Amino acid sequence: MLENTYERRRQLESLDSNELTRLQLEKLNALLAAILPHNAFYTSKLSGVGLPLRSLADLDRLPFTFKDELIHTGSDGDFAQNLTFPVEQYSRFHRTSGTRGHALVVLDTDQDWRWWVDTWQFVLDAAELTPRDRIFMAFSFGPFIGFWSAFDAAVARGCLVIPGGGLSTLARLDTIRNNAVTAICCTPTYALHMVEVAAENDIKLASFDVQRIIVAGEPGGSLPAIRERIESAWNAKVIDHGGASEVGPWGYADQQQRGLHIVESEFIAEFLSVESGSPAGEGELAELVLTTLGRTGCPVIRYRTGDLVRPSWNATTSN
Repeated sequence: MLENTYERRRQLESLDSNELTRLQLEKLNALLAAILPHNAFYTSKLSGVGLPLRSLADLDRLPFTFKDELIHTGSDGDFAQNLTFPVEQYSRFHRTSGTRGHALVVLDTDQDWRWWVDTWQFVLDAAELTPRDRIFMAFSFGPFIGFWSAFDAAVARGCLVIPGGGLSTLARLDTIRNNAVTAICCTPTYALHMVEVAAENDIKLASFDVQRIIVAGEPGGSLPAIRERIESAWNAKVIDHGGASEVGPWGYADQQQRGLHIVESEFIAEFLSVESGSPAGEGELAELVLTTLGRTGCPVIRYRTGDLVRPSWNATTSN
């Protein structure tokens, strides 16, 4: 059962700035009340900070969180430092790839996973998926969070979801073709790899039923040259998605490809100028900083993602 209906998600996306600020402040204070003092990491980190916050203008009173702070190794398991509850209360285990250093292991409770699934609905809305769609998950079901949450989100939406783990690329292409798949979830690189394998085997991807390809894990979906190569070969629309294991599914691109929209009902976004470290202006190169509002068991507050973006406050969603 999904928390929010399609209509409610559209209402959340259409909130004016004052309504959105009130909602974010309410949810942030509720999160802080829920995790303190149970969450030892943030109890220590936020000691001395007067709570509840009176406005989002007080957000800068809270210290930043960095990935290196969250990484933990120990005899009890390599679980992230920012867990709120005893390990026995968690049901989902995922880990990052460790490409920027030691891998980070994140855990989610059943409630937190429902939040993941519910937040993913914004991405599926952007892709205009309905229960009539057949979605192929072109990834291996390993410990990386990948499209695990997308899989469960699509199931909750009522779609027919087809796993592709353990199959060769050619076998995946056969499955996509033979089962009238209408949407694919994969990385941009893998979408292009399937194009190459199809060409080597004289398979015409443009004749498939695929209409949308949701990509994540790499920046290619937001790079026009790569996106256009994928769309041209598959004769399908590419929908980019932004997310991270330690944060959640924070953003999506609409079908006009104007950039990634942040799911602001579930995340507070800040943009730090790369040049000055101060709040960035319109179009200025900035680091994305995110605060989760619904992931009680493994929250991040003012998390420095390391992702570089150019913020715009003038874009609107198309759904």
